[in-house]
Amino acid sequence: MQTDSFPGGACSVPLPARAHLPAGRRDVPVLDIVIPVYNEEKDLQPCVRRLHDHLVRTFPYPFRITIADNASTDRTPEVAAQLAVASEEVRYTRLEQKGRGRALRAVWSASDAPVLAYMDVDLSTDLNALLPLVAPLISGHSDLAIGSRLSRSSRVVRGPKREFISRGYNLILRGSLQARFSDAQCGFKAIRGDVAGVLLPLVEDTGWFFDTEMLVLAERAGLRIHEVPVDWVDDPDSTVHLVRTATDDLKGVWRVGRALAVGALPLDRLARPFGDDPRDRQLTGVPGGLARQLVGFCVVGALSTLFYLLLYSGFRTFAGSQVANALALLVSAVANTAANRRLTFGVRGRDRAMRHQAQGLVVFGIGLALTSGSLAALGAASGDPAHSTELAVLIAANLAATVLRFLLLRAWVFAEGRYAAAAPEASHELTYAHDPRDAR
Repeated sequence: MQTDSFPGGACSVPLPARAHLPAGRRDVPVLDIVIPVYNEEKDLQPCVRRLHDHLVRTFPYPFRITIADNASTDRTPEVAAQLAVASEEVRYTRLEQKGRGRALRAVWSASDAPVLAYMDVDLSTDLNALLPLVAPLISGHSDLAIGSRLSRSSRVVRGPKREFISRGYNLILRGSLQARFSDAQCGFKAIRGDVAGVLLPLVEDTGWFFDTEMLVLAERAGLRIHEVPVDWVDDPDSTVHLVRTATDDLKGVWRVGRALAVGALPLDRLARPFGDDPRDRQLTGVPGGLARQLVGFCVVGALSTLFYLLLYSGFRTFAGSQVANALALLVSAVANTAANRRLTFGVRGRDRAMRHQAQGLVVFGIGLALTSGSLAALGAASGDPAHSTELAVLIAANLAATVLRFLLLRAWVFAEGRYAAAAPEASHELTYAHDPRDAR
């Protein structure tokens, strides 16, 4: 499949299929752990030695520790260089600009390790969580992994101010960006190297918001994020400026939220190999996405019914029941077809839009026949029924027509939209590449 680099080009960039990393060459590290530092001459040496000792004792794969110096002005470069000379598993790189995100992007982009991670120099997170963090990435189960201090089984020791800020920030992410991960700021994360090569070009931030932006984009791109409960002890000597960091994070939330709202991020150009997600497989006799379509159809149907009843009540003020019913059904049917086309069956763009509306009007005719017949039967039985009785009969008739409407929309009107959008170039959702091997 042809690909284009970001941000130009219309072709999809393939995300690699999840697979267990092979137990191959011993001279290439499986894990590259980055420690971004700025003026950490005091904590750097004990941190690296403790981490190195832990990995030697417990980690069953080759590893590397990379010290990423963000333009330190103290003895940090000297200490880092000494550590790199003393151990073949330790490397040192220096950037002349500050920014944790900048450091992670630079090291991760240049690393040859299949699993990339980072942790804060203060080692606030218990290192026993390291192997559970990277194991799902090595096995191919997940694409990213994060340590979570907000999990129920996490054990955290920190002051009330940091606790409040952390929980408040994650609530903001859930409310504004619909984030489902629990802890964006824990300095303990990992990502598969092949996934990072595709995802990192989309991440703009170079500071503390880098983590959050990466996670939000990964989640929106359909990547699997594994969370590990951690034991975490706050570092009272942390040099992080809480107010400035919080302000920068909120600016980042606004920027990413606005970009997602207007479709400015090319997430539609990320593509999963066909079959990687079992929900994307076309299985004989098993309708694709039935549960999701039912939920979408019910939501659209409930809103359409309310819209229809409001229209009927309005038209009834100057027209008879049959005319009011026909007008209300016609207007609501057009809106219902458009909403189901977009939200329930995932068909976007203008291709076949008029055809879908015409077919929707046929379905509307069936609904009209059912509801008009119900009103006629009510009039014949009661003569002059009350308005509330008319509404009750119409609701019952609409419920009876709902099942038939869904079957017709699914099997006839939007049959081609059950597995894919009408036109890839018009879609703002993820597109999925079909592996020819699965056609056999």
